[in-house]
Amino acid sequence: MIAIIDYDAGNLTSVARAITHLGFKCIITNNIKDIDKAERVIFPGVGAAGSAMESIKRLGLDKAIKDAFSSGKPILAICIGTQIIMEYSEENDTDCLGIIGGKVLFFNFDEINKSGNNLKIPHMGWNSINIQKNHPVLSEVKADDEFYFVHGYYPAPDNYTHVIGTTGYGISFASVIGYKNIIATQFHPEKSGRPGLSILKNFCAWKPC
Repeated sequence: MIAIIDYDAGNLTSVARAITHLGFKCIITNNIKDIDKAERVIFPGVGAAGSAMESIKRLGLDKAIKDAFSSGKPILAICIGTQIIMEYSEENDTDCLGIIGGKVLFFNFDEINKSGNNLKIPHMGWNSINIQKNHPVLSEVKADDEFYFVHGYYPAPDNYTHVIGTTGYGISFASVIGYKNIIATQFHPEKSGRPGLSILKNFCAWKPC
């Protein structure tokens, strides 16, 4: 059973539909016992870092997520979930879970537009990823595959070995990060068609070393 963590951050049913479509059993839950019993965990969501962390702490999910990580259970974080596993977010000046060292930074409008492309914030729409290191969950990703993004902030790990993939949007930012038994995507695999489903399928079979 896969536990999809419900912390009032939305977008949970689309993740559940994708997992069910792939033939795996899942449950949307904020019950700590369900998360503890689950074989693997998906930590998705949309919204703002401040309200997300407020809900996570109120529900006692901060400890549940850290315990799942400490136990070696495979964890997939998506979008705001990816940002929440960092130490700190500039969004709402928020202290986060600190599973991966580093900060979540705001796209600087002047910085991303130095190239003269007149890019907009938030970064919204389809974009590719550049794989920086091999990972089983990304084993079927091709160079021309595109994934759906919607975000105004991005993770910036302290340790570059935690960066699995990058994406260009005026600047090059970490779009896939990972450490031990956790992998996190800034994009939404559940909204990314066939390439996204391949990532979800690989995660459901992933056995971290």
